[in-house]
Amino acid sequence: MSVLILDYGSQYTQLITRRIRDLGFYSFTVSGTRTLPELQSHKPRAIILSGGPSSVYETGAPQLTKGFWEWTREERIPVLGICYGMQLMVQDHGGKVGGGKTREYGRQSVEISSGSKFFPADFPKKFTAWMSHGDSAEKLPDGFKIVAKSDTGAIAAIENADARLYGLQLHPEVTHTESGDLILKHFLVGISALTPNWKMENVIEQQIKAISAQVGPNDHVICALSGGVDSAVAAVLVHKAIGDRLHCVFVDHGLMRFEEGNRVMKMFRETLHLPVDRVNAADIFFGKLAGVTDPEQKRKIIGREFIEVFNRSATELAKKIGHEPKFLVQGTLYPDVIESSPGFSHSVTIKSHHNVGGLPQDLKFKLIEPLRDLFKDEVRALGKVLGVPEVFLQRHPFPGPGLALRVMGEVTPERVAIVQQVDEIFINAIRDAGIYTKIWQAFAVFLPVRSVGVAGDGRTYDYVVALRAVGSSDGMTADWYPFEHAFLAKVSSEICNKVRGVNRVTYDISSKPPATIEWE
Repeated sequence: MSVLILDYGSQYTQLITRRIRDLGFYSFTVSGTRTLPELQSHKPRAIILSGGPSSVYETGAPQLTKGFWEWTREERIPVLGICYGMQLMVQDHGGKVGGGKTREYGRQSVEISSGSKFFPADFPKKFTAWMSHGDSAEKLPDGFKIVAKSDTGAIAAIENADARLYGLQLHPEVTHTESGDLILKHFLVGISALTPNWKMENVIEQQIKAISAQVGPNDHVICALSGGVDSAVAAVLVHKAIGDRLHCVFVDHGLMRFEEGNRVMKMFRETLHLPVDRVNAADIFFGKLAGVTDPEQKRKIIGREFIEVFNRSATELAKKIGHEPKFLVQGTLYPDVIESSPGFSHSVTIKSHHNVGGLPQDLKFKLIEPLRDLFKDEVRALGKVLGVPEVFLQRHPFPGPGLALRVMGEVTPERVAIVQQVDEIFINAIRDAGIYTKIWQAFAVFLPVRSVGVAGDGRTYDYVVALRAVGSSDGMTADWYPFEHAFLAKVSSEICNKVRGVNRVTYDISSKPPATIEWE
């Protein structure tokens, strides 16, 4: 273990993890209230305390476990507190934290004091940083000094170099902070004396050992192939670990993209050489989703039906091979876990994921989730090392529940067929324009509203669809993609002319935050 991050509920916590991994250091996030033995078991060489929505002085606010500061001081482990983490550091050492006179949110100009050991020597004395806080340090503990202030006069950075304790009220992990990566790198290299040595080859080696230890020599495993990058890479990794004892099942729930079922089956068998059976279950899923409009209910229904289908498939498979599979492989990613928030008690649940929050308590399989600690682009990097074709790895993310989350309101075969056709036109246009790999995710959304239009000399009253495309590095934050107007005009015209039932096309220009990438 190199860097341990203690989470206090900030929506930026996983960006800290991501930025540190980008710099070549292995980092891992756990709840900020874990016991001392649990924290010590990770053997960290540096610790970062995240931000969070609470006020440290309020009753019930999350606190560090007893003995934390004594342990880090004795072991000489550098600690960096960010936002709430800094306020916790101040309060625990005898300082005072209170509600700020003005809330700082967004970009702020910050000026560094002379003599700071925390900031690199050649770092600009004045820079722009991202702030997101209402509380601030009012009195510093003995041994600490102010090393940076914002234009409002608020304390932006503190340090106690002798104790190896550092605090930032700003967020270096957010890309809006100027040279934030350099701030983190200096803490890891200049202060913590760490060497960047984390690579995807390490992940493969670790996961193969973990999978081999989890799965007995005679145990068989069933894999949930969704048709996306995540489950495919997970399957290739598990196949590498246990060989022919892996049995893949592709459930075609009828909610895939245009012709997706046929395309992915060809990829699985002819390119990835994975043993896979296809289960056509569209009628089952459409039947269960009939009349359902709430997105959380959709997710849980689909998650539940997936398990039902797998239970039946596993029973049939057991008869076929003479062994009953005991494990289920899923392509769960780190952002899925964080947004669903299990185990992160101080964060706010944004949305549950079918493979995290939608699984039943009586699940008959034990889970294998080899990608659970990785971000999307890390999965792509891992897949490349494993030999998965680049053209497949660069496919845009697609939700496990499929188009059920891109059909607003009730999910019907008619509505899914419409969004499939619209999506196919949109994605093909993006590919033809040569910008597919510049976009993190692009897709179409069906809106359950009708609008008046004109076709020839007649009146139409058809559906509205929305197009969505964003740029991102990790899926945790995203900005809408600025297409040329001529491109959007051409796509809109083609959709309205070719897709029956659509007479109006809109383009979503919302970023994340405040919106999420998917509409549901």
